[in-house]
Amino acid sequence: MPARYEHVTDASDELAAALAAIREELGLGAEFPPEALAEAEAFAAAPRLPEADRSGVGFVTIDPEGSTDLDQALHIERAGDGFEVRYAIADVPAFVEPGGAIDAEARRRGQTMYAPDGRVPLHPPAVSEGAASLLEAQERGAYVWTMRLDASGAVVETALERARVRSREQLTYRQAQARVEAGDAMLGLLREVGELRIALEEAREGASLDMPEEEIAHVDGAYRIERRELLPVERWNAQISLMTGMEAANLQLQAKRGILRTMPRPPESDVARFRKEVRAIGEEWAEGEHYGAFLRRLDRAKPTTLAILQAARRLFRGAGYTVLDERSDASALEQAAIGAPYAHTTAPLRRLVDRYVLAHCEAIANGREIPQWASDGLDGLPEIMAESGRAAGQLERASIDAVEIAMLRSRVGDEFDAVVVETRKEGATIQLIDPPTEAACDTVAEPGERVRVRLVEADLAARRLRFADA
Repeated sequence: MPARYEHVTDASDELAAALAAIREELGLGAEFPPEALAEAEAFAAAPRLPEADRSGVGFVTIDPEGSTDLDQALHIERAGDGFEVRYAIADVPAFVEPGGAIDAEARRRGQTMYAPDGRVPLHPPAVSEGAASLLEAQERGAYVWTMRLDASGAVVETALERARVRSREQLTYRQAQARVEAGDAMLGLLREVGELRIALEEAREGASLDMPEEEIAHVDGAYRIERRELLPVERWNAQISLMTGMEAANLQLQAKRGILRTMPRPPESDVARFRKEVRAIGEEWAEGEHYGAFLRRLDRAKPTTLAILQAARRLFRGAGYTVLDERSDASALEQAAIGAPYAHTTAPLRRLVDRYVLAHCEAIANGREIPQWASDGLDGLPEIMAESGRAAGQLERASIDAVEIAMLRSRVGDEFDAVVVETRKEGATIQLIDPPTEAACDTVAEPGERVRVRLVEADLAARRLRFADA
């Protein structure tokens, strides 16, 4: 499946300066305190490995090309008329001293930040890209989830242990997809389980945006936005992670201890507005069809689909983290996009909250007391994750906005088709259909209306993109 590219052809020095200014404004420096670096080097030199040995399991990792911070490794085999899925997650708690320098810095950062001109990692590279990463052919400690599935793909039994593992191979998404198509037995089971889990998601009215991968690349002295449609193997792989997160939520709910990722269902007014936007863009959406089913069946190759997916993001608002206690009501703790309770647990190298969820789940699954550091660490954790999430969102949006301005500033005066997504006193926010860009517009049209607009300003220094009625 080919990638689609949108190139920036003007001078990139100004754009590079704008991207650097964004990171500076957000206070995102990649340097770690010397104490954290020293602590990481000490842990990396003498890692604490679990006693249990699962290094004989044929785990593989599946990640974007060039990845070095590998959180997950996968193995699937048949079990009767069902399946046994093993999912190994990097044992980050083994490399973080509670209250130590790495811990303090991780709680300040919250998550890894991804910028066009470099990433800002959650943990020092000696840990995140070295001793804790599930690199090929290296013995590593891991939290190993073992989930037994019935013939429908539903989980019937879950176990969790800390154990030594050894990944057999590091695959990119393209390599994994090619292996599936060539008849690889284990990855063929990933396809089978993934499709079953997608069917279960649809049955519980879950929804997934499945946005094309969008990143800013620096190639041959110029920046560009690269948008690539997801491969099927990426969706199947994501279903394993989602399934694990649902099991993590179930374990914590049983004990009424831990922290969940929650999101309310969108209000009917938002769904109605989205339906109007879809109609304006020109796509057919049957009355009575759930928005999740509609999003799943969209043809990702159509040029209007990305605009629809961009508009659908407003249905996925209000996500947060909820700490559990004795008063917690499972029926009120759903992650609406998934259609079930859910917890972040599969990316501890890149997301702070996952470390605490893993520690809670491993103790609960094995009938032990939850470590005090993990219990105490929930204090303030939702706020830490909310703040880091805002910063990550601002970084991504501001960076993409800057590149879009650079791409479009040679087209000032040109006309575009767009859909109004929000109105304000001073104008409106519009979504261009091609290229799928969100921007301010001087118009009095109502949300959901299709309009013809003209680009009147594309100021990279001010990072301002503005349209008016054509």
